[in-house]
Amino acid sequence: MPVQSLGYIRIAAEDVDAWNRFAVDFLGLEAVKGDTSEYSYFRIDDHPHRLVVIPSAQSSVEAIGFQVSGPEEMDLMVAAVEATGTKVTVLDQSACRDRRVTAAVTFDDPGGNPVELFWGVALAHRPVNTPKVSSFVTGDQGMGHVVLTVADGQAAYRFYTETLGFRPRNTMRLPAAPAADGTPQFETLWFLGCNPRHHTVGLLPMAGPGRLIHFMLEAATLDDVGRAWDRAEKMELPIMQTLGRHTNDHMVSFYVIGPGGFVVEVGYDGLRVTEEVPVYEITEGEFWGHKFINFPTL
Repeated sequence: MPVQSLGYIRIAAEDVDAWNRFAVDFLGLEAVKGDTSEYSYFRIDDHPHRLVVIPSAQSSVEAIGFQVSGPEEMDLMVAAVEATGTKVTVLDQSACRDRRVTAAVTFDDPGGNPVELFWGVALAHRPVNTPKVSSFVTGDQGMGHVVLTVADGQAAYRFYTETLGFRPRNTMRLPAAPAADGTPQFETLWFLGCNPRHHTVGLLPMAGPGRLIHFMLEAATLDDVGRAWDRAEKMELPIMQTLGRHTNDHMVSFYVIGPGGFVVEVGYDGLRVTEEVPVYEITEGEFWGHKFINFPTL
């Protein structure tokens, strides 16, 4: 079986204290204890932690963790990944314990983004404490979504669909450098799903090593998003895009630039896909809003 959901994100950060304030005071996550005292761990639901921030001399993404259903599926997926010529490393018991999973492996996708597959998450049975947010939309839709850069869009698309089992949901054409004869050229931005969330992964063709463009957390109510906007203003956080509604997943959201240049989309009312439809192209990113104000410098 293919990937089932986005399970967690692990970020290496130059300023962990700034992340602690951002995650708790702005995003409204619950800070919890983990195996390593220097790391910061954050809950949003019954998973032990969905976001982990690790001290580092340079900001980067350490891992994007995708959940699979069990050991048999893990074996099949590892074999599929290795068949592409990709090196897969099994995480040791200490690393798995830190992630609160039974087993996990790590490898780079074709764009160089660090990916992990895991199964057997050890659920936290104490209710999560997120007083700034009524709740987050997770469950069978997972943590949220990520948008990643890839130098070779077609290679990444084949890897995520043919190897990891993602389904294409929609595309968007982006201008590229014109051909030698002046003919306009385009790159394809792919939005891929693996569960009822409209997309769990976005693949943005861009030269250079792969990086995380943004990750999205979906709150349960519009008021949650409005109050997050108020908190962003009060904390004087840089807004990348204003409040708007997307054309593909219908999410009402805004984008804020967090510590180290990482961008987080805070959203509500994302489209839940209950029946697959043919892949479609969007010609605008939003029905309204989402005006660009700032650009990150990660």
